[in-house]
Amino acid sequence: MADKKLVEQITSMEEDFAQWYTDVVIKSELIGYTSVKGCMAIKPAGYAIWELIQKQLDERFKETGVQNVYMPMFIPESLLQKEKDHVEGFAPEVAWVTHGGLNPLQEKLCVRPTSETLFCDFYKNDIQSYRDLPKVYNQWCSVVRWEKETRPFLRSREFLWQEGHTAHATAEEAEERTIQMLNVYAEFLENVLAIPVVKGQKTEKEKFAGAEATYTIEALMHDGKALQSGTSHNFGDGFAKAFGIQFTDRDNKLKHVHQTSWGMTTRLIGAIIMVHGDNSGLVLPPKVAPTQVVIVPIQQKKAGVLDKAYELKSVLKGFRVKVDDTDKSPGWKFSEAEMRGIPVRVEIGPKDIEAGKCVLVRRDTREKIECSLDELEAKVAELLDTIQTDMLERARQHREEHTYVATNMEELEEILTNKPGFVKAMWCGCQDCEDKIKEKLAATSRCMPFEQENLAENCVVCGQPAKKMVYWGKAY
Repeated sequence: MADKKLVEQITSMEEDFAQWYTDVVIKSELIGYTSVKGCMAIKPAGYAIWELIQKQLDERFKETGVQNVYMPMFIPESLLQKEKDHVEGFAPEVAWVTHGGLNPLQEKLCVRPTSETLFCDFYKNDIQSYRDLPKVYNQWCSVVRWEKETRPFLRSREFLWQEGHTAHATAEEAEERTIQMLNVYAEFLENVLAIPVVKGQKTEKEKFAGAEATYTIEALMHDGKALQSGTSHNFGDGFAKAFGIQFTDRDNKLKHVHQTSWGMTTRLIGAIIMVHGDNSGLVLPPKVAPTQVVIVPIQQKKAGVLDKAYELKSVLKGFRVKVDDTDKSPGWKFSEAEMRGIPVRVEIGPKDIEAGKCVLVRRDTREKIECSLDELEAKVAELLDTIQTDMLERARQHREEHTYVATNMEELEEILTNKPGFVKAMWCGCQDCEDKIKEKLAATSRCMPFEQENLAENCVVCGQPAKKMVYWGKAY
């Protein structure tokens, strides 16, 4: 009975997806709730995933010439006010510091919701000449946004992220960097997190406050909702003009820099859960699984079994491996390994040792594979690669099966009401039509994909000539 109980605690995703998600996050010990409303404690199992994300993203950034820096967490109110659209976009979510100790501050400080204004203030003094450019900086930090509704990883008042902020001599260079970072994000999601994405541009209504253009990668969750998984913004020279960031160019003329900004957050952990998880818990892609292989000794009290388990661990030293030598029953250990999403389980008992073999179990498909002990290392390496590839393929197939086409408002309504997923539909470019879809169907434009298709001549809402094919959907 005990083995069954662990899994019974997870609400099935078919019954209530939101509750299933919360159950998985809690039972797999990714987070703990705190006395700070709307903020979560990220436990070791959750933080280890973030560390692997951080490490592999950071390597990719540095390959493109990015340098890491750190800026203060406080922004003076006067600084925030300098870029009008930007401050209006963030005003409702800002947390303010009004006292230092017992004394009221002369100027109140906001706790950073994002750091454009600080980087601009910094760049204004740091950039004088074309020789100082480009500046390609990034910081890993936390930000605070006073969200009304919170959900672990997806939306919390404080969350961890990276924010890149770059300054360039020309508009072309800024645009190139904006797209380059979006491509880094897309490759990372597909190859590391096994999540396929749609790359595109946000509409005017959905773009970042103060940006000229916002590019995004959109992923589809298991329940058919979209998740914005990373964004890259081209600021043009708007911020530079507001903050006076000028440089003397080669032609000896004073010019404004062109800037970009791009970010990814701990919501990626939410994406991993919602794209790959199942009713037994997490299913982690091997590249971000803190433990890639768990060795479960069967009848571990029998002579030689535990020794053998540790011997196998040393054979697998190239991977992230744990031996579960707790005194729980094997069935309980299996359930726990499944709950935590460990990609490969190795089962070894007295009979296996005698026969010189062990059993490998895949977390994603639950397939059992007999493996001779002298082939273990090669087999595990091959299996982890296969699981990584298969998980991306399954997620891609799920997305294909849940991507629909609508050519008029009736079709759009029918799909968005009855079929969760992405809907591709043509759009005239007018915000009124975008607003109508949001008001009537509670769906938003996710992006205008780079790969455009001409699905119809006319806008799905008003019937006027269409300008863009857009992905629409309900989103987190």
